[in-house]
Amino acid sequence: MIQYPVNLNREGTRVLVSFQDFPNIHTFGDDEAEALARAVDAVETYLMAMIQDREPIPHPRRPRRGQPIVALPALTEAKLELYRQMRAAKIGKAELARRLHCHLPQVDRLLDLGHGSRLDQIERALLAVGKRLTISIEDAA
Repeated sequence: MIQYPVNLNREGTRVLVSFQDFPNIHTFGDDEAEALARAVDAVETYLMAMIQDREPIPHPRRPRRGQPIVALPALTEAKLELYRQMRAAKIGKAELARRLHCHLPQVDRLLDLGHGSRLDQIERALLAVGKRLTISIEDAA
């Protein structure tokens, strides 16, 4: 599970969120729960821009004891790992489309964090870059 540590600060009636891994991301909410929910959307939006710009996605820093975290959805994590593995193997979107026998827009959707891709499609794409998707289940906190 990808979990980015965040800093929460109260400013007036709002709770502000900042990321130590992404100094350019800031969001807020009326309370801590709303701020953390908006933080997931903010970081996904920023990560989509990083993918568009072909930038490396940083792995999260280790949170300090008691520091709040933002956990990304499992589908987002699978898509980020596909992107990381493509970069590591120097496989572009066009090459992945060729390996999957599909059109480029289909690969674009696999890397679009806002698109509800099916897990079997991401699994196939990971196999095309020589990786296998595994799933683990943990107790909820």
